Order: sequence, then C-alpha cells, then structure tokens
Amino acid sequence: MIRPESDFKKSVADLSRFIGLTTEVDFEFTGITSDSRAIEKGDLFVALPGAKVHGASFIDQITASGAAGILTDAEGGKLVGDKLPVIEISNPRHILGDICSWFYGSPSSSLHIAGITGTNGKTTTTTILNQILTIAGKSTGLIGTIGIEIGPEKLATGFTTPEASELQSLFATMNERHISHVAMEVSSHAIEAKRIAGTKFSLVGFTNLTQDHLDFHGDMASYFAAKAKLFTTEYSELGFINIDDNFGRELFNKSEIPVIALSRTDKSAQWHYEQIEMVPGGYFVAIRGTGGILIEGNLNLIGEHNLDNLLMAVAMAAEFEVDPLVIANSLSKLIGAAGRLESVNIGQKFIALVDYAHTPDAVTRTLATLRKSVSGRIIGVLGCGGDRDKTKRPIMGRELLAGSDFAVFTSDNPRSEKPEIILEEMVSGVSLGENCAVIVDRREAIALAVASAMPGDCVVVLGKGHEIGQEIAGKKYPFDDRIELARAIEELA
Repeated sequence: MIRPESDFKKSVADLSRFIGLTTEVDFEFTGITSDSRAIEKGDLFVALPGAKVHGASFIDQITASGAAGILTDAEGGKLVGDKLPVIEISNPRHILGDICSWFYGSPSSSLHIAGITGTNGKTTTTTILNQILTIAGKSTGLIGTIGIEIGPEKLATGFTTPEASELQSLFATMNERHISHVAMEVSSHAIEAKRIAGTKFSLVGFTNLTQDHLDFHGDMASYFAAKAKLFTTEYSELGFINIDDNFGRELFNKSEIPVIALSRTDKSAQWHYEQIEMVPGGYFVAIRGTGGILIEGNLNLIGEHNLDNLLMAVAMAAEFEVDPLVIANSLSKLIGAAGRLESVNIGQKFIALVDYAHTPDAVTRTLATLRKSVSGRIIGVLGCGGDRDKTKRPIMGRELLAGSDFAVFTSDNPRSEKPEIILEEMVSGVSLGENCAVIVDRREAIALAVASAMPGDCVVVLGKGHEIGQEIAGKKYPFDDRIELARAIEELA
C-alpha cells in the first residue's frame, strides 16, 4: 500500500464527530488500512468480515504491527477482546471509503478523475485516455487491472479497483506529486463493496455490459444495477455512455446525472464517427463531437471494440479541455493496453497474439476482428477461470469453436476447481471434431497451437492477457501467455 509522505493525524474524537458516533475510547491514529499485511505503527485498522475469515481474526499480527486501535463490527469486537482499543459500528465496510477520504482531506476533490466502468474495454479506454492526457502535457495517474501509474512510476495492484483505504491513500499521494488527471477503472465489485465511497469523479463512463461475474451478482439485472450506481450524484455530475450497447441506452435514459451519448454508428449521439476507413494496421477515423468538434487521424489499433474505446477516451479528453488538434495529433501515437491483442513477434511467419478476452462477448468480438484481418486460419486457445461464473463456460466454448478454424480448449486459472471439470463444462455444448483439441495443461495447449500454425495463420491465446501467474489449487505459479507463446515459437524455429 503506497502512502503519502505528508503527516496525517486524527483522533477517535475527531472520527466520532465525523460519523456521529458515541464511544468511550479515544486515541490518535496516523493512518488507516483494512489490510493486515499493510499495517504501520499508529494505524487505525479497519477489521472487515471476509468471505472466509474476519479481519479481526488476525489480532495478534495486528497488535504486533503497532496498530493504535481497531474499527470493526460486533463480531470483530469479540475477536479483538481487550487486546486493542475497539470502536464498534454496524457496517464498517460501507463507511470505510468515506472515513479514509475524510482522513486524507477528500483528496479526490483536488484531482480530475475519469472513472470508467463496463464489462469490456475499461483497461484499453483508460490506457488510451491516459496517453492522450500525457501527450497533452498533463501530469497523469492511471489505476486499473494492469497496475497503477503515478506519473512515470508503475506499481502492481491486486484489484482492478483498489480497496478503499489504499485508494484514498493513493489519491493523497497523487496530490503530493502534483498529479492533475487520473484515468481509473471502476469494477462492479468495487461499486457494490463501497470501495469507491468518498471518491468524487469529474467524469464517469460506461462502455458496455455483457455476461460476466454472475457468480457474484446473480443475474444481469443486478449486475447492471451495480454499474448504474456510478451514475449518481454520490460520485459524479457528468457521464459518458456508449448507447450502441442495449444496457448503455437504458442507462442513458434513466441516469440520475446529466449524460453524453457516444455511438459508433448513430449520428444523433453527441459523439460519433463521421468516417471509419480500414487502413493497413488500423483505421482512418473522423470523430464528430460536442459543439461540432471534428477530430481526424490514423489509429494504429485493430478491432471495432477499439473504435468504441477510442471514442470514449477522446470525448473525455475533450471534456478535460485538451485541444482537439492535440487529440488528433495523438491518435497515430496511441498503443493498446498490455495483453489486449498484444503481438508476439520473433520472426515467425504467422501472427501470434495474446488477448485478455475472458467473457463470451469479448471472445466473439476478438475472433470476429481477427477474421476480418487474417488471410489464413485462426487458431484459438481458451480456458475458463475456476470459482467464477459457471454459466458462461459452455457459451465461451461455443464462441471459441465458432470463431476459430482450429480451437484448443485448455485451463485458465482453475483456482480451487478441478480443471478437467471446467473443460467438460466448456465443451458441453459443442461437437468435438478434428478442428479442435482439449488439453488440460495450458503450456502444452499453446505449444500445440503454435505447432499447428502455417504461414499466414494467426494463433491467438485468449483469457489471461497481461497476467503473469496461473492459480492452481490455491497456489499461484509463474505463467505469462506472452512468454509461453514466444517460447513455443522459439522451440519450433
């Protein structure tokens, strides 16, 4: 957990006044965290109930780390006993973000933050927006799936959207380092878990909604309702919505805050394309925006989904008052996010790509994009993650087979599940023939795909993208699709 260098100090009496709480204990604290591994001396530790264990269960570690006291619920209070001063409230998770924002002086209010939510496109959209802002001379920050950036510094992260205490500490650090603009991914889990409570976004954006995370949300209506919470006055006063998506159009019509429509095809939208022309390696685009703005240039990214991502990023950059000419001049310099249709090229005579597509819609879109630009066969490699939405497994299996000339079904991150069972569910809705293979070991699956490729073909390894580990039976092993793909190519050279 990154911390600001400035000194922050509050007392329980201060906190009590902020949240309207009466308590007999009083002490000073110089930091806040809900991660027992990140405690520093003098911290207020917020012990939350977890899926498996309560955060207060680590009381010995918490005490040894020098925590000043604990904020928790009644269950946590019993676990702590008299080992540390305890402040009890009914639902600490729901107020954690607000408390952390208060502690650091509402740091998000001093930043221009664009929060992007949606099933697909969050990472690429924030990456593109961050690049445009940087080219325009802004001091930028980036928060998302592939990591955190504070200007030139890059940090790893465990979540698409960090936990509340880490997030507010991060904003405070960005303020210290004179960051002005932040592009940030906002996951539905983070919205539901109130990780973004206390955050004020200048702009929020909605990319699309397709099947994913139903193990968490239960159904698409609940999944959509979680995303829609970002478009309320609690978080922002202006939204950007892709109305080509059915859920996006619904959100546009019901949003609590003013919203701006974006569309690849509907010219009634405030931001839309006047022209899209395929050129070698990408597109020539002409984008029409609010007030008649026209932005033209070459985009060196393939895939219609990247046209959607670009449109969102450009519209937000313009709202941040970046000169349209600067935006236009930046288009040809933009690169995609790590693990998103990322090329692996070591001189082979076929195309080799790694892509993060891990939902049915993303698999369909990626393979359809490649079908338009590949002269030879498409050889697709795909698995499904364990301990996640099981209902999408047969759908993803069907989409892999439908979009590939040769489909290789394999493991992703099995986690606590047996990979063989996951694969059985993936192929339950397809008829296996000579144009497909089922291989449990992902490394072997990638090697088979590469060995099957001929000049002009395309091998695309889907699902894990930028990830550098594979989680099997509770243990994470080093595994990077890009490295494995390159290794398999080298071994055949």
